[in-house]
Amino acid sequence: METELLNRIWEVIEKTDDITAYRDYTDVLSAGCDVEMIKRATSRIEKVMGKSKNVVELYEIHRRLVGMAARDDFDSFMLYAEWDRPPEEQFYGPRRAKLRKYVEALQKLANDELDELFLSMPPRCGKTTTLMFYIAWLMGRNTESSNLYSAYSDIITTAFYNGVLEVLTDSYTYKWHDVFPTAKLVGTNAKDETLNLDRKKRYPSLTCRSLYGTLNGACDCNGILISDDLIGGIEEALNKDRLAAAWTKVDNNLLSRAKQGAKILWCGTRWSMVDPIGVRLDTVENIGYDIGNAEGNTESGLGKKRYEVISVPALNENEESNFNYMYGVGYDTAYYKERRAAFERNNDIASWMAMYQQQPIERSGALFEPEDMRFFNGVLDDKINDDKINSDKIIRDSDKIIRVYMAVDPAFGGGDYTAGPICVEYEDGSVYIPDVIYNNGEKTVTQPEIAQKVKKWHVSWLQIEANKMTMAYKDDVEKLLDKGVRVTTKAAPNNTAKETRIFDRAPEIREMYFLEEGKRSKEYSLFMQNVYAFKLTGKNKHDDAPDSLAQAAAMRRGSGYGKVEVFKRPF
Repeated sequence: METELLNRIWEVIEKTDDITAYRDYTDVLSAGCDVEMIKRATSRIEKVMGKSKNVVELYEIHRRLVGMAARDDFDSFMLYAEWDRPPEEQFYGPRRAKLRKYVEALQKLANDELDELFLSMPPRCGKTTTLMFYIAWLMGRNTESSNLYSAYSDIITTAFYNGVLEVLTDSYTYKWHDVFPTAKLVGTNAKDETLNLDRKKRYPSLTCRSLYGTLNGACDCNGILISDDLIGGIEEALNKDRLAAAWTKVDNNLLSRAKQGAKILWCGTRWSMVDPIGVRLDTVENIGYDIGNAEGNTESGLGKKRYEVISVPALNENEESNFNYMYGVGYDTAYYKERRAAFERNNDIASWMAMYQQQPIERSGALFEPEDMRFFNGVLDDKINDDKINSDKIIRDSDKIIRVYMAVDPAFGGGDYTAGPICVEYEDGSVYIPDVIYNNGEKTVTQPEIAQKVKKWHVSWLQIEANKMTMAYKDDVEKLLDKGVRVTTKAAPNNTAKETRIFDRAPEIREMYFLEEGKRSKEYSLFMQNVYAFKLTGKNKHDDAPDSLAQAAAMRRGSGYGKVEVFKRPF
């Protein structure tokens, strides 16, 4: 009956935005919290408040609704907990648009829709502070649960403990007690980093311990176990023995603290494929657990497991910051590009990819390093310059250029990239790459781009890697080209042969000249990142760029062109 009444009132709200209808809707909801009903009202109020004559009263209704939902909805709790703070001083408000996907995933964990959750983002983007609010919210909802937080050092766990304590006790700044008025903080121990709600328990409401601290007997976690940055940085990530030791600690000491049914949350920078998060994720992915549902590998005896992975890089595929928060509390695109340039100057693009792009790289297996590559400033002497780009005599008039060719590794979107370098080859054997294609769009996007670049750079030989799915790709591209361009296909190798081919051609790839930093387009920068990310050990999620370079290296030594000279007839 209440649902029917709410829907009838909602029809009035949608038609008129009458303030009395909003009041009635809120009064009915106050008798029994329905988060979905509340959220549809708060969303509408946020949209219409600025245009309403009743802005003050709407604001108060909005505040009341968010407060009603805060106990059951983490997003509402994050908003309400800081409601009285100035907007520019709030943590969640300025970051909400970007952090909401994390918050919603954490809600699924709390709602028992997931058993394990893996979160990763760049440093200082709000991950740990979000976790502080999260554990305070969880403890308020269930004061009898025992929860465990662990990080790689005591400094981090102490800061986390003090942060949670501040949320619980600073009623001037945070409204935790308004959301959970019956919950009481009854005991704290700064030395042991423990606190208790409602009553003192053998296993405290919250225990904070470093990975290398004493965990045995300190906590039996039946609520949530949070691991937050278990690897201290690059020094530890480069040391396989230390990574192995860290996992041993996690497996033997940390995970064993979690009782059956406890939720597990993994957070941190993805330094390595074999860091604790990577090892655990590999285990989850390869024992038959399914993502986001309750179907699992029951035959193995491991039971059901529901998990989700959320990983957000500093720069998105459009080279734009994912963490440009309001009021300047985040990091804009220029900042991240400056950071990337610093890593490149230090010949450590691998650390950039791990720390900021959340792409763990095994440095011992990296095949291409910036210090081993050759670069040029974009100027091609006697060659293809912008002021000559429309000249039909570019190739013929040069006595140094042998040919311009292009190798393409095609894809059809879905995460894979169509990749291909424009190769300008000279008589002395040097190869310059002034432009590339690197695009994860559909073929309707990539095929015209290939044709455009072939025409722009006067490519005389285009080779497209082909398999059963991509055989027609070449024909469609050829239709877009002028006559005179030789278009061929090359059979795609299997995965093992592909990695072997890239390895075999690596010396030739390192001899090619690539555009230096600052001269590259967005596509070119992404292309180079993919080259640096290729490794010989483990799995390569995407190897499109190095594969296209290996194909180009083979074209350099292959057939397809000859040298023509005009000379006097000898008789």
